[in-house]
Amino acid sequence: MATKKERQRRLAREAHERRLERQAQRARRTRQWSVGAIAVVLVAAVAVGILAALGTFSATPTAKAAKAPTASTTPTATPTPSPTNTAAMVNGKCIYTASGVASRKVSLPPPTPDLTAKYTATITTNRGKIVMDLLGSKAPCTVGSFVSLASQKYFNNTPCHRLTTSGIFVLQCGDPTGLGSGGPGYGFNNENLTSLKLVKIPAASSGHLAVYPAGMVAMANSGQPGSNGSQFFLVYKATELGPNYTPFGTIVSGLNVVQAVASAGSDNSIGTGDGHPKEKVQIESVSISKA
Repeated sequence: MATKKERQRRLAREAHERRLERQAQRARRTRQWSVGAIAVVLVAAVAVGILAALGTFSATPTAKAAKAPTASTTPTATPTPSPTNTAAMVNGKCIYTASGVASRKVSLPPPTPDLTAKYTATITTNRGKIVMDLLGSKAPCTVGSFVSLASQKYFNNTPCHRLTTSGIFVLQCGDPTGLGSGGPGYGFNNENLTSLKLVKIPAASSGHLAVYPAGMVAMANSGQPGSNGSQFFLVYKATELGPNYTPFGTIVSGLNVVQAVASAGSDNSIGTGDGHPKEKVQIESVSISKA
């Protein structure tokens, strides 16, 4: 029979072994959690890399080192046009599809554009007036949308939120939020891309860029079908970009206003030579004349 002292030693040993086992279990759980957490981080990192490579975060091409004009999209309320339907107009009617949350509540543009009308838009800003002829016969759905938004005062008291001065040379406007993610609550497809002059990408076996000359006005988009909305950019110096942005206007007066803003530079908040214009540009109103 074990003595009292031997029993005490055995109980102490068993208690110690139980403590060691509990510690080992805690250590195993900690290692499992750590490995799981690391795996989650690695999977997320790989996913982000894949999505970025596929263009989920920025599906638009780049010109030189600068980022192209983009209009970030908000979650869609209803599906955007199918990628198989790449035409802005079908059977004589423009296809405007509800998409995202409107920065300002507006009605959809009329589906049937006036193909014979000649529109002139006057953008009155705190820096001066910019007058542009709209290409209604070449980009009827885009012009129809712009005219509709202007008539509903969508652009009034909105900032031109982005200026690029390196690689590409544009001033971007049309987002009431000023964040680069606002839109009118609908989208539509590209048009008039065949009018762009293409140039071969240097040192590339295939592919082209398009020349956007000084004075051109074109739509910004997220790179996805049907993602044109309200954001547009004014080209103040010849720029080469992917042929993915609908040209719908030509500046006939006031290009010097944009060039003066560009001379003051950007705040580099997005990247070198890319950000908010140092000289704030506020659109006070947009008026349309029709001939």
